[in-house]
Amino acid sequence: MIEKLIDIKHRFEEVGLLLVQPDTLGDQKKFGQLSKEYRDLQKVVEKYDAYQHALDGMQHAKELLQKEKDPEMRELAKLELEELEPKRDALEAEIKEMLMPKDPNDYKNCILEIRAGTGGDEAAIFAGDLWRMYQRYCDRVGLKMSALNVTEGTAGGYK
Repeated sequence: MIEKLIDIKHRFEEVGLLLVQPDTLGDQKKFGQLSKEYRDLQKVVEKYDAYQHALDGMQHAKELLQKEKDPEMRELAKLELEELEPKRDALEAEIKEMLMPKDPNDYKNCILEIRAGTGGDEAAIFAGDLWRMYQRYCDRVGLKMSALNVTEGTAGGYK
């Protein structure tokens, strides 16, 4: 994983240099593609830098534990190590998720149909709850959501 992250960081630096070259600035299509790649790589590189910072901090804390004789300093090093281990694990999980291949359908639109079906007012209320659940989910992950057609029920919810 580290080798792949190093390659990504090198590509990030390379794309950054390509973006400032005059021939790239003159070609809008190439500039747009490189800008998108730069943004995508930037997210991974930032996580990688934070991961490296956590690893360096852990290494420093381990060295202090081995070399330091003062009990207070050893305790501080232990606390720092206990604080950095979960951070390192979380960053590692995020990086692994970021390195997974992207599905080409990830950035496409979808249509979701919610109908109350049979069940009267209670089914309409449930359909309304389902609508709000999806709406909150989209808000939380940064997706846009819009209704194509809505028929409100008499007791609340949607038919």
